[in-house]
Parts: sequence; C-alpha cells; structure tokens
Amino acid sequence: MAFSATIDKTGIFPVITLKDEGNICEAVVYSFGALLNAFSVETAYGKTNVIDGFTSPQDAVENITNGFKSAKLSPFVCRMNDGKYSFNEADYTIDKFYLGSSAIHGLLFDAAFTVKNAGADEKNAFVTLEYIYSKKEEGFPFAFSMQVNYVLSSNNTLTLTTTVINTGESSMPLSDGWHPYFCLGNTVNNLQVAFNSKKIVEFNDQLIPSGKMLHYTEFNSFKVFGDTFLDNCFTADGTEIIHCTIKDTTSGLQLDILPDASYPYLQIYTPPHRKSIAIENLSSVPDAFNNGIGLIVAKPGEVCSFTTCYQLSLL
Repeated sequence: MAFSATIDKTGIFPVITLKDEGNICEAVVYSFGALLNAFSVETAYGKTNVIDGFTSPQDAVENITNGFKSAKLSPFVCRMNDGKYSFNEADYTIDKFYLGSSAIHGLLFDAAFTVKNAGADEKNAFVTLEYIYSKKEEGFPFAFSMQVNYVLSSNNTLTLTTTVINTGESSMPLSDGWHPYFCLGNTVNNLQVAFNSKKIVEFNDQLIPSGKMLHYTEFNSFKVFGDTFLDNCFTADGTEIIHCTIKDTTSGLQLDILPDASYPYLQIYTPPHRKSIAIENLSSVPDAFNNGIGLIVAKPGEVCSFTTCYQLSLL
C-alpha cells in the first residue's frame, strides 16, 4: 500500500498520522481541535516539518491560546468587536477567549473532536473528525455539526475540507477558517512570498475592519519578506481566488496554499519571534457577524463546505 493512516490512542487525545510511504511525506493531526501539527517531507537535510506545532496533545491543551497554532476558526473568524453581535433581532455576547476587547478565533479551537473514520489505499490516506456543537452558554445558541476531513495524496498534497451542517431549527450566522503557522527555514525574513490579492481590508487600531478595501499589490509577484510585518486581511476582489506561495531557497522548500472559492479571504500574521508565519484561509473578513462582509447565513439543515489545499515542493 502506497499510503497509510495510523491512530495513536496512548495519549490524552488520539493522534493520527497520514503517510505517503513512497515519497516519505506525512501529516500529523490531533483530534484535539482537529489541528494540523505536522506536514513533513524528506529534503536534503532530512525530514522537515513546515508546521509550527506543539510537542504533544498535552502541550496543545495547555498552550492553544498562546498564538492559536493551527486552530480551527469557527463559527466566527479572527476578531469580533467587543464580543457582541446581533442576529435576527436578538443580541448576543460571546463567552470564550478575548484579546483586549475583542473575542477572537471562534469557539472550537479547544474542542475534542471524535475520529469518525480513517483509512488509506494506493492513492491517498485520510481521516475524518467530527464535533457536535450545542453550547448555548458560549453566546452562540445555534446547534451545528462539523466534520473536518484531511486527505494526503500524491505530490506532497494535503487537502483540508470542513463541512458544517446547521442542525438547529433556525438560521445561524457562520464564518470558517484555519490558523496554521508555517516555518520553511530559520526565519520568515528569508522567505520569498507571493499572493495574488489586489485589495487589503482597512483595519482600525483594534484590527477591526472599517468596511473599506484599499489597493494593495505589494506581493503580487515574489518578494523577499525581509522585516515586513503583517497582521492584515486580503480579499479576492478582482481575482478569482487567492493563491499564496512561500519559498525558502536555503531549505529548498516551497509551499503553495490553494483554497477553493469557499475561502475568498487571506489573513497573514507575523509573530514577533519571526520563526514562522500565520497564513489563514477565511470565508469572511474579521468581525463579519457585525459588518456582514462574507458572512454566511445558514438555513436549518443547510450544509456548508470549505476547502483549502497545501502542497509542498522541493526546489
């Protein structure tokens, strides 16, 4: 068999390893948060993991809110102004994690997902994780189920598909995304970065969108990242979908991030340590529950699907 899927249940949460035995490429997924903790490939320097992850599920449990590495962002993404929103003539307040005055990064970053299925054949390896949400006390009194499907296939390709089903009796607001940090070398300063967005979302001092989109083409062609600092959202307005590529010629690695149309926004964040860079596929801009930009209103029984793809290449 060219591919394999194994589940380690010895720790506090199952750890799933998807492996391409032929190309020695593998992905490691924690059921805690359904987070991607490793995406590795063999290079001239040995096995190289391009995900800035955790040392163990226990480490993830204790430190997930310290950077939200690889976190699932749902049912809202990034920041929500003052943690408050109105929907269908009712007012709600999120009771989860705050950074300053903003609720951030949704409600599922620390959720215990269940392994529903896993397997492998000659063409790929996969795992499907599930979480059933019904926590009205968190300020989101809408029931939904979520399945996260990881598929590792040939050419060092990892596809992530999130499926959300409104299982309640009323419509609900929804945004979805991911928060992985990538490290292709020793520092992001050496990265060559390109993404095809032509618009940047204007933020205020609290990183809340103003509603304006500004012209931005700084990285429409490859540019050395250098000392660039970003904590910004970019839109697909003017382009079909946002593709992002980062490469490090020293490590000899290139990563292509290839979302489908369900993720028309790209959030990029540079942490102060500059050892990795967060590149987040989003279905909406931040604070979408209030500004409505990209917000999905899912009807009862409606199925919403979101897909992005990571592909590693050797230079």
